Amino acid sequence: MNKKIIFFLTAAAFFSCTFISCSSLAQAVSESAKVAGAAGVIDKNVANAISNTGSAISSAAEEINPEQEYYIGRAVAGNILITYKLWNGNPALTAYLNNICAAITINSPRPEIYNGYHVGILDSNEINAFATSGGHILVTRGLINAAKSEDALAGVIAHEIAHIQLKHSIKAIKSSRITQALVVTGTSTVGAATGMDVNQLTDVFNESVGEIVQTMINNGYSKTQEYDADNTALSLLASANYNPHGLIDMLKELKAIQNKTSGGFNKTHPTPEQRISNAEKSVGKYKVTDNSAKRKSRFTKAVK
Repeated sequence: MNKKIIFFLTAAAFFSCTFISCSSLAQAVSESAKVAGAAGVIDKNVANAISNTGSAISSAAEEINPEQEYYIGRAVAGNILITYKLWNGNPALTAYLNNICAAITINSPRPEIYNGYHVGILDSNEINAFATSGGHILVTRGLINAAKSEDALAGVIAHEIAHIQLKHSIKAIKSSRITQALVVTGTSTVGAATGMDVNQLTDVFNESVGEIVQTMINNGYSKTQEYDADNTALSLLASANYNPHGLIDMLKELKAIQNKTSGGFNKTHPTPEQRISNAEKSVGKYKVTDNSAKRKSRFTKAVK
C-alpha cells in the first residue's frame, strides 16, 4: 500500500471519528495535509483538497455568536417572505402582538437578544407561525383568527419565543453544516485526484447554508423540539402571569379545525392531539391565578 493510500485511510478515519467533538482536530488534519503535500508524500492537489475541507469542518463547528444568529435569522425571514406577504393592514394589531411578546420575553431567561424580538403578521389564511434565530416571529392571519383569547395568542407567541431561546434553528443549521462538510470532504479528495476545481467543491459547502434554511422551513422542527418548545412556553406564560392553559386552549382550537385545512401547521408540527397530551403532563405544576377575563376586552378590540 503506497503512502498516498495510507494517508487517505488515516485522514478518513480521523475525520469520521473525531470531527464532531473537536473542531481543532479537523484543523490539525488540515495542517498535516499541507505538510504532507509540501514534502511530496501526497499530490499537492489532494493535499490542498484535504486541507481546505478540514478548515471547512473546523469552521462549521465554531460557536455561532448572537450577531451571527441574527443575520442567519434575517436570511430565514427573507426566505419566508418570498412565500408569504407581510400584512400591514392593521398596525394596532401588530403593536398588540408585539406588546404580548414583550411581556413574555421581559420575564424570560433571555430578555434581550441581538436586535430584539419582533412580531409580524403574514397575509395568509393558512394556519401557521414561524420563528427565526434573529428574533423574528411571524404569525399568519389565519392563526390569529383561530385564537379565542389573549392567553391563547400568548401561547402561540410563547411557543415561537421558546424555539428562539432554545436555539432550535441554530442547532439544525450547525448539524447540517457539519454533515455537509463530510460530503465535501469525500467529494473533494476524489475531485482533486481527477483534476476538479477545489474552489468549486468548497462552494458546495458554502451554498449549503441557504439550502438548509429552505429545508428547515419546509420540514419543520422535530417532534422532540416541538414538545420542548411547548414545555418551555408553559413556563414562559406562567412567568408573565398568563394562564399556561392558554396554549392548550389554542391547541384544542387547532385540533377542531385540523381536518378542514391542509399544509401549513399540519405540515410542520406534530398533531394537536400529541401536543395537547404532552403539554397536559406539565401544565399542572404552574400555579397561576386565572385573570384572563381582565384581558378579554382588549383582545376583542385588537383582534375582532
